[in-house]
Amino acid sequence: MERNKVDLKISIAINLIIFVLTVTASIMMFTGFKFMEAEPLLESTRIGMLRFFTVDSNLLVGVVALIFAIKEIQFLRGKTKEISKKILVLKMTASTAVGLTFVTVFAYLGPISPGGIPSMLKNSNLFLHLIIPVLSMLVFALYERTNKIKFRYTLFGILPTVIYAIGYVINILVHIENGKVSPIYDWYWFVQGGLWQIVIVLPLMIFITYIICVMLWRINKKNEN
Repeated sequence: MERNKVDLKISIAINLIIFVLTVTASIMMFTGFKFMEAEPLLESTRIGMLRFFTVDSNLLVGVVALIFAIKEIQFLRGKTKEISKKILVLKMTASTAVGLTFVTVFAYLGPISPGGIPSMLKNSNLFLHLIIPVLSMLVFALYERTNKIKFRYTLFGILPTVIYAIGYVINILVHIENGKVSPIYDWYWFVQGGLWQIVIVLPLMIFITYIICVMLWRINKKNEN
């Protein structure tokens, strides 16, 4: 990896911040702790919070950020000569996942929510929907520059979305009653207008995920030294 020490140190700092914020936000949601008054939107306590892609994508990026920071510290101290391609692709994939969370909140969930976008940025969701995704995309695109990630590896960026989508669709199908699915089981409101919408929503979400990944990859490459 041909990176200057300034970028490396910034990356380490931001990745550690991402990890700390992920742990903090996860504990907040798990326990139901709130520091802002707000109606509960896309929130759940304890194990139930794992049904949200927001939580899953943030947990993924938090773990990956910690691993990446450790590898970078080792690299900075001369204990390793490089950060492996697998770790870099994993970082790109995790950053893409929270990128989808960010785009979905601001382009879809926020506008259709009663309280608008501000209602989606309360309590733990302030970190999970905004701060962590933004930090994750910025640090990968601007401070973790590399020429190791070939374009074909951008396909890995859609894996979290595909895996989650499979589980979401199965959940919907097993909770159909009279041709409809309660919002309790369709918490992202993807098929409230009819089950047929899934054939549009699913490919669209995967496509958007891939576009996000390609954009992050391109910026990462463009800023390469």
